[in-house]
Amino acid sequence: MTHPLKGANRLKLGIFSANADGGLAITDVPERWKAGWDDNLTAAQIADRAGLEFFLPIARWAGFGGKNHVREWSFETFTWAAALAAATRQIGLFMTVHVPLVHPLYAAKALATVDHVSGGRAGLNIVCGWNPKEFAMFGTPLVEKGYDQAAEWIEIIEKAYAFDNPFDFDGSYYKLKDVVSRPASMQSPRPVTMNAAFGGPGRDFAAAHCDYLFTTFTDIDAAGSHVEDIRTRAEKVGRDVGVYTVCHAVCRETQAEADDYYERYAVEMADQAAVDIHMAGKKEFSQSHDATAYERYRKRFAGGAGSYPLVGTPEKIVEDMAAISGKGYAGIALSFVNYTQELPFFCDRVLPLLRQAGLRQ
Repeated sequence: MTHPLKGANRLKLGIFSANADGGLAITDVPERWKAGWDDNLTAAQIADRAGLEFFLPIARWAGFGGKNHVREWSFETFTWAAALAAATRQIGLFMTVHVPLVHPLYAAKALATVDHVSGGRAGLNIVCGWNPKEFAMFGTPLVEKGYDQAAEWIEIIEKAYAFDNPFDFDGSYYKLKDVVSRPASMQSPRPVTMNAAFGGPGRDFAAAHCDYLFTTFTDIDAAGSHVEDIRTRAEKVGRDVGVYTVCHAVCRETQAEADDYYERYAVEMADQAAVDIHMAGKKEFSQSHDATAYERYRKRFAGGAGSYPLVGTPEKIVEDMAAISGKGYAGIALSFVNYTQELPFFCDRVLPLLRQAGLRQ
């Protein structure tokens, strides 16, 4: 089958971070996402039936503290995706992997397994890591040139799938003998790949090795500059890379209802200690946002990890999505305070309007 991210819809949609406690929201509202398995399964099946293209997890090993130890509870993404693959029919299922923490041959075998279970719906989100606390848990230092290691890592996976006979690999980060990995993935040369990068080295890596780049922006008016940047980088190496973004959504019947709920969960009942820890770590170690975002948009970090907010009526959200698409974005990964409670309304009300707008079939 054709991978869902290669389908005909002009604007692809997916669900982000449902495998982790809180999703992207750092809040103490009683309905906050607990990320239990049954809820993950229900959310994936709702998205699958609605025709959304992908289900994308985060990879977390340590949380950000606060009252709820936010994101400390999270499902490992290979096993999570394999289980969901057996319980869904058409949605793409991604695994998010920290390159320095997972050997490429283990990743190749696990990724191919999910691709076979899903019938060719697997995807790989390649990250190099930014959180020194998590890496210290493994006794592994952060790699100074992580994307150089990632280039070798994905090259080994592709060769493992392509070569019929064992091969040696002599790189700066990996020195391997008699490598073999069967079965190969159903997708060729490997499952679709993405990378979430804001800085130059990460974007160069995505341009050279990935099918899609995920990036953030602070204002829709300026969002197109990120698309142009990655397209320019990809053209230099003879490739075409699709650009996606992440948004947190609050969709309600009226604008007032949506605004009130956003204020409630992201300001009045935000887990402020965890927001402080999350923002400080991101600002010091990660190049995931514009520098000004940390000062201007604290509410967005509590609401959805600094992503762009889609807050309002179904009509307002479609208007914003159309504007994002108009800037050249191929898709949006969405988070909610509670996926199973909010997804049905979103799918029932927003998707038909997106079809009317010509953004989806």
